[in-house]
Amino acid sequence: MVDKNRSGRRAGPYGAPRVTRRECLGGLAAAWLGAGPLPALAEGPARIACLEWTSAEMVISFGIEPVAVADTKGYRDWVVGPALPTQTIDLGARGEPNLELLAELKPDFIVGAYGYGLDESAFARFAPTFNVPFYDGTGTPYRQAEDVTRELGLRLGRKADAERLIAQTAATIAKVKRGLSGLADEPLAVVSMFDDRHVRVYGKGSLLQDVLDRLGLVNAWTGETNDWGFSSFGIEELVAIGEARLVSLDPIPPHIRIRIDQSSLWANLPCVRAGKVTTIPPVWPFGGLAAAARFATLLAEIS
Repeated sequence: MVDKNRSGRRAGPYGAPRVTRRECLGGLAAAWLGAGPLPALAEGPARIACLEWTSAEMVISFGIEPVAVADTKGYRDWVVGPALPTQTIDLGARGEPNLELLAELKPDFIVGAYGYGLDESAFARFAPTFNVPFYDGTGTPYRQAEDVTRELGLRLGRKADAERLIAQTAATIAKVKRGLSGLADEPLAVVSMFDDRHVRVYGKGSLLQDVLDRLGLVNAWTGETNDWGFSSFGIEELVAIGEARLVSLDPIPPHIRIRIDQSSLWANLPCVRAGKVTTIPPVWPFGGLAAAARFATLLAEIS
């Protein structure tokens, strides 16, 4: 399930042969939708452990296979792309990684994320650490993702790869923008649904909003959001978006989907009555550049 600590800011080997530019760009585009990890273009630390999904997404985006990631099943369910290598070891819960296993793995580098509620000092004794400082209020999530990509690239000896990733993400979003058709003419709202009575909608301060802005799309939800760029409320409040397109992020638990389909409250929402509800594959709303490009690419498929 999605980390409940993300309701607020405080809560919360490797190298590979060089490839051509065409092969690199093709691999990048495929990775947005989870077809595989990005091509590795330089040497870096051979054993990297990631304490949560955003850091794992970023490391894999550099073409590095992390030796271990916390909650690997959750990553494959909620993040999907870039794909997590099958041999990646599960470090246990993101909120409480297995320290004994971490010690046994002897990582060269540990990557976590700001605001996740983990004490960095608890892991510094195992290896040098780096904390991804997203959503700390110093800038928009997309801009911070670019900055952190550069910084992490330096730490991993992947400076050129970092710039390539930044450029490719921007190019992907620009290409999607040029190809948008129907979506460009109507507002939309992006939501996650975890039960049949409540919804999380993404707006100002979220990575998804940044992508919508770059695509020239209008977010139908203009209400207040928290430090992580979303708001949670009763599903009936979606009446506020009228007949705007509602884009729902998978996964939705099967039993919850059944309840929603049977809900008269849901059925009577203007957007539902107008047939303007679309479900897209999972996108990690709190991710980095790979998540941004993945979101844009998935929106292009429904336009």
